[in-house]
Amino acid sequence: MVSPRRALILGEINAVTQFDPKRFKLNIAALNFTIEEARQIREWEILERAVDRKMEQLAAFLNWWTINVSPNDKRTRFGGNGNNSSVIPMSESQAKRLTGIGAVQKHRLTIRMKNPEKYRYDLLGAGYLEAQLGLPSNHRAGGTGNNQWHTPEQYIKMVRKVLGKIDLDPASSNRAQHVVKAEMFFTGTTPNDNGLIEPWHGRVFLNPPYSPKEITAFVDKMCDEYVAGRVKAAIMLTHNYTDSGWFQKATPLAKAICFPRTRIRFEDPDGVPCSPTQGQAFFYFGRSATKFIKVFAPIGFIVSPL
Repeated sequence: MVSPRRALILGEINAVTQFDPKRFKLNIAALNFTIEEARQIREWEILERAVDRKMEQLAAFLNWWTINVSPNDKRTRFGGNGNNSSVIPMSESQAKRLTGIGAVQKHRLTIRMKNPEKYRYDLLGAGYLEAQLGLPSNHRAGGTGNNQWHTPEQYIKMVRKVLGKIDLDPASSNRAQHVVKAEMFFTGTTPNDNGLIEPWHGRVFLNPPYSPKEITAFVDKMCDEYVAGRVKAAIMLTHNYTDSGWFQKATPLAKAICFPRTRIRFEDPDGVPCSPTQGQAFFYFGRSATKFIKVFAPIGFIVSPL
């Protein structure tokens, strides 16, 4: 059963349709209310939808302003003479009365919207970001390990289909193994149970901790063990941070990389999915790149590093 507060904020989102300058002020107010309510009751999916809808409205507003509003409160003509000329129909002061946003606010908004991903994170808020995966404050961040966020079974089945079986999961947990079912796994909970210290072997599935320090260490370990020949084949699941040092190090060794078209919703121990704030990548290391491509191509596009 949907709670009254959830139903209310869902209704506010659904009430906002296409951009209309006459309704823009009301739409933004409704979305701001929804965003604040969703933060408070931790309805992350609704929060995402409200933020995305707000950004759509703001982008449409900026486009509308560019086309319809004359700077310096002057009605100007352009495009020739007589019947071929056009008139910008609205001054800045008129636009402010209509939409609630003046020239200064519009300028600030333009600057913010030049970096939409950062602005989106700002709108989502710190509480949302801390609750999701991939943040420095959440050291496991989407792996199969200590904070109990697990890779959905559908992807593990694909990994197993490519590798045949999983000999080792070096960054895992007891709970994760209900799905992964590796012959051996490390949890990092004791000095003798540490995937960064113990040798790796065979066919490996790695979903590393995503804090900057730990993911670098685990990707380095993967690369070293693969180059040494102890890892025969492997699939590594990470965020798609192509500009990071660890991503650049792993790419030349990988035979293929799949970039899923949708974000992977890692699950808590009860099977409840999260709402990740970034996309992912599957690296394949080994001699069966053709099989990897066949299995993973349905979920995204694949590149083969040169």
